[in-house]
Amino acid sequence: MSPFLALLARDMRLAVRVGGGALMGALFYFIVVAMMPFAIGPDLNLLARIGPAILWLGALLASLLALDRLFATDHEDGSLDLLMMGAMPLELAVAAKAIAHWLTTAVPLIVITPVLGLMLNIDMSSMGWVALTLLAGTPALTFIGLIGAALAVALRRGGLLLAVLVLPLTIPVLIFGVAAANAALVGPAPFGPPFTILCALSLASLVLGPVAAAAALRQGLE
Repeated sequence: MSPFLALLARDMRLAVRVGGGALMGALFYFIVVAMMPFAIGPDLNLLARIGPAILWLGALLASLLALDRLFATDHEDGSLDLLMMGAMPLELAVAAKAIAHWLTTAVPLIVITPVLGLMLNIDMSSMGWVALTLLAGTPALTFIGLIGAALAVALRRGGLLLAVLVLPLTIPVLIFGVAAANAALVGPAPFGPPFTILCALSLASLVLGPVAAAAALRQGLE
């Protein structure tokens, strides 16, 4: 097994065993979405109209839930220093950690999204499009958060700093994700342009995120 795949499998096992990354993220997502009908009221038409925005906002917050521990645990036990001195480029190492985080945190959110859509009076036949926008956009959330996690790893109160750094950067992803979901559900705007931009944001963050995160780790820890 290559070092990249070994690190990916290790981080996925740790995410499931330590703190239940997949379970906690999905539970937080469920709680956020379930509370919205109580806050907004019994207007089913209103819930259906703003349902994609609620789902996207819940997914955004849930995907950032465990980012503050992405590097912190490795920094505390010394394994982050081994990664920085290892033969595998640090950019690949942090990319593996981000992919493991996405697989254990974001993918469960996408899986349960159709069920939560029923609570918001969204047509079940249209929930596939909403889930597709989350599948295309959540990698951008993860790799943007990767940069903030790297900047915050060597600082005290890194979790608070992470939220301050990352949330403003995720606004474009949120805008185009909600726009694509609304276009698929109600129109009249076409689905293609916002979805294409959403995919482009994920691809750009996939390329730039590991490079920026590796640079931040070298600057902060060396």
